[in-house]
Amino acid sequence: MLTVHDRASFDEATLLIARLGADAAIEAATHADAARIHGDLDAFCRWRQIERAILILQLEDVVGELH
Repeated sequence: MLTVHDRASFDEATLLIARLGADAAIEAATHADAARIHGDLDAFCRWRQIERAILILQLEDVVGELH
């Protein structure tokens, strides 16, 4: 189950999807990997969260509970 705890991650994910389409998750993963390589844990976690939000937004079927 994918979980995102941050509204800002969904906002950033929406922008990346609008700009890059299907490649948005790859872009977020690339940013996360670069942050990890540079030792920036905060940026790494932020970009992984955005990547998860992109994956959730691109799902075609409902997963989990709806609130």
